[in-house]
Amino acid sequence: MDIVSLLGFAAAVMIGVSLGLIGGGGSILTVPVLVYILGVDPLLATAYSLFVVGSTSLVGAGTFMKKGLVNYKTALVFAIPSFVAVFLTRKYLVLALPDPLFFAGESPVSKSVGIMVFFALIMLAASISMIRNKECVDCDENEKVRFNFPMIALEGSVVGLVTGVVGAGGGFLIIPALVLLAKLPMKMAVGTSLLIIAAKSLIGFLGDVSTQSIDWQLLLVFTALSIGGIFIGSALSKKINEKALKTGFGWFVLVMGIYIIGKELMSL
Repeated sequence: MDIVSLLGFAAAVMIGVSLGLIGGGGSILTVPVLVYILGVDPLLATAYSLFVVGSTSLVGAGTFMKKGLVNYKTALVFAIPSFVAVFLTRKYLVLALPDPLFFAGESPVSKSVGIMVFFALIMLAASISMIRNKECVDCDENEKVRFNFPMIALEGSVVGLVTGVVGAGGGFLIIPALVLLAKLPMKMAVGTSLLIIAAKSLIGFLGDVSTQSIDWQLLLVFTALSIGGIFIGSALSKKINEKALKTGFGWFVLVMGIYIIGKELMSL
């Protein structure tokens, strides 16, 4: 195994560590690691990311389930439109995108470049959410859950679309929706979000199995390392200030998102 591969697999562990530490954010790094370190095609990398994110989030959700910090009713209301959106996006929309997507002047913008730039924009949105890192001061742990069904369904569809296109779990979109629209306390929102991410990511991956050539050895090793990282991150989370860590990680994601946009635009 060469040094580049070792670096990529070390990054897989760090992705899991970040998920275990802050309950999210790590999945946003999966596609860049697969593309820029392990040399996976961007479209295929989004498929791999769905499997990695889904599997690691499922493990994380299990710990919240044991603590009773998953609201299954909320998960179902949010998840159904999200499931439909991510599956249809992976099965039809992504494959139907033209290549090149469009022309910038006389320069063609390929599907791969378009996916990476869109992914980088999602990274920027995620980084801003983590840097702001506002506490939910109005959340009451004993407050009865109240559903805004149309908005929850709409948010679920939007998150499903984003997940389908870029292969990211979308936790930075799901958690605010669960807190604001379903009035879930923060800890329960995180646990419920992990369950939703796991289910919709793995369902979205099913849309790729028949259309993509999967390198199962690479994918399973990468996923196993990421899952191992979750347990490391969970242990470290008891010793590290979560707010400071999330803010610092947000700045890292911001820099990486800017780098990806610059790199892809320079390739035009």
